[in-house]
Amino acid sequence: MNQQELIAMLGRISKIMEINRDYLIELDSVVGDSDLGLTMSDGFRSAYDSVSDGMEPDLGKLLYKAGKTMGNKVPSTMGTLMAAGLMRAGKVLKGKTELTDQDVVSLFQAYQDGVAELGKAKPGEKTFLDGFLPGIDMLAAGVNAGISLEVVLQEAADAAWAGFENTTTMVAVHGRAATRGEASKALKDPGAAVGALIMKAAAKR
Repeated sequence: MNQQELIAMLGRISKIMEINRDYLIELDSVVGDSDLGLTMSDGFRSAYDSVSDGMEPDLGKLLYKAGKTMGNKVPSTMGTLMAAGLMRAGKVLKGKTELTDQDVVSLFQAYQDGVAELGKAKPGEKTFLDGFLPGIDMLAAGVNAGISLEVVLQEAADAAWAGFENTTTMVAVHGRAATRGEASKALKDPGAAVGALIMKAAAKR
């Protein structure tokens, strides 16, 4: 993945958040402040816009800049978490001007690590991770098996969406949804939807 392909992927993530803004608002209206769609569309658009000129050849620095810009634009809880993911990926990939398939796996794994560390969340707690980690696991397995990145990203997107749908089997541990206890189990997690949408956008090459 070269610079323009990485920038294009950030553009697709921005676009998919814009397209699904109302859907994310709907999901968030049940367990949050109804602002998730706005936060994600505004935040990822600012991240993309900050690097879309292609002036930064270092892909790690590019991702870090995108994340820092997003954090400044949407300093909400979820905005800060998503920015942390981008910045962690930037640190891991600093110095690279092109990404191997394994580097792409590292990008997503670092993103997950940044979010998990800041949010103090674990898989199965009905968060962003539950709509993101299944995709990463599929991506890593496919790349390690020698499957083409284009194919494995689609499989990863499908796995991530299934993970999001599966949040209806989980009891919320974090945030306002956690106050519902067992009643939270029936709800789809809006954060997990964001994770699945990121993976879906990445798959559209």
